[in-house]
Amino acid sequence: MYDQILVPTDGSEGSHAAAEHANDLATTYDAALHTIYVVDTNVGIDSSVPGTLDALEEAGEHAIDEVIQQAEAADVETIEGVVAQGAPHRAILDYADEHDIDLVVMGTHGRTGLDRYLLGSVTEKVVRLSDAPVLTVRMPAESSDESS
Repeated sequence: MYDQILVPTDGSEGSHAAAEHANDLATTYDAALHTIYVVDTNVGIDSSVPGTLDALEEAGEHAIDEVIQQAEAADVETIEGVVAQGAPHRAILDYADEHDIDLVVMGTHGRTGLDRYLLGSVTEKVVRLSDAPVLTVRMPAESSDESS
């Protein structure tokens, strides 16, 4: 049913929960697991400060490594990880298209109301625009920063 599964990560608890679901699906369907971290270059990164972009990419590598370690512990056979740059939702959608992803598994932060409107939701944008099905996994309640 699924041959290629993508789990975007930002290193958050919501991403870890999504990765657990993605690992389970990958082992169930003997699918390849892909993971992506996107450095959001649309938020005004100050490139005049030496090492800024490098530090963000290093954080991305760390988040990717955590997902890969989770997948290896779950005996997922094929794992690919990449750090990309750009608008997060666009980079995720482009990766999914380029790699014939069958399923995208993403965490949500559980924000509502004004917080969601002001901060935007990468997951929501991917759900609305993705050609592949998107499974959303809510962050565990005890880790959620929901205030409603």
